[in-house]
Amino acid sequence: MTHRPALTSDADDNRRVLQQTLDAHRGGELEVPRGEWTITDGLRVPSGWTIRGAETVDPAAEAPAGTLVSAGRTGHPILHVLGSDVTISDLGLKPPPADPGEHGGDRGTAITIGDYLYESMPEWIQRVDVRRVLVTRPGERHANCIAIMGAVREITVHDVLVRGGYTAVAVHWGAVGADVSSIVGPTFHPHQLTLTDLRVRDAIEGFYLSSVHDVRVSGACLRDVEMGFRLLPGDNTNRFVPSAYAEDTHSASLAVDIGSRIEIADCCVDWNGPRYGVRVAGWGRSEVDGVVSVLTYRDALIRDCSINGTGSGDSWSPIVVEQAAGVELRSIMTGSRPDGKCCSLG
Repeated sequence: MTHRPALTSDADDNRRVLQQTLDAHRGGELEVPRGEWTITDGLRVPSGWTIRGAETVDPAAEAPAGTLVSAGRTGHPILHVLGSDVTISDLGLKPPPADPGEHGGDRGTAITIGDYLYESMPEWIQRVDVRRVLVTRPGERHANCIAIMGAVREITVHDVLVRGGYTAVAVHWGAVGADVSSIVGPTFHPHQLTLTDLRVRDAIEGFYLSSVHDVRVSGACLRDVEMGFRLLPGDNTNRFVPSAYAEDTHSASLAVDIGSRIEIADCCVDWNGPRYGVRVAGWGRSEVDGVVSVLTYRDALIRDCSINGTGSGDSWSPIVVEQAAGVELRSIMTGSRPDGKCCSLG
């Protein structure tokens, strides 16, 4: 069933109508009408919903048919996906200014799928599709734009354009615990993720992958960013709690899976930050007890990438590799682009 709620200039009423629609039905389609609509805070998206604009759009044209603007300062994402079988497409999203801090990567976003910290064992969120979405936060570079975190799998992000923000697409592990220094339960690691045709402009970072497995990134145009992307082991690196995967039929062994079967390909980076355009790291320092450990990557490949720019700091490099011997680098071009030409996504 398709729901087409009537939205108005009343931001509080808009949020109430949209959230009531999502809560009152067990799935369906929610169509955002043409125009720009303000809501007082973010929306919780349960299982089985498609949220889309009134017509198919080209994000590169920066003219989505329907746009949601959040005025909330609580840190809630505009769309927080909390269930499986969800599709978000053909939308514009404008988050409010937010500064959630170092450990608030799932807060203040346009879209968050999953969570960073859980009070108790969650169910896996799976089969989520995000495509043809434009995220805009001009002049605001403290919060991430799309966060994929914790107990999530089978996620597809395709043909997305992000302007502004800190990291355009942040992919991070999650855990049961009250905060990062007191994790008491299982850890959860995003996997079976596909990210294709990502365009990022004027952000701190294009994307990062932290403590994941079975991820494919193919096609990214990252321009006017301080750094293009990072492949990271996570703070706890190889010190995970395997009970999180006890009932996960997709993963036979947590110790083998984390850091395995990762491919990043066909990325074009124009960077201008102080230290590096790309960072690949295998070591991490636990915030629980400060212990440094190293993750062993397996079947991890970064290929056919162009990294263009020069650093602004005293010591810089287009690509930095730190204790990540298991990651293969193939056909990586670095330097500056005198002709100004970009990739096909540019």
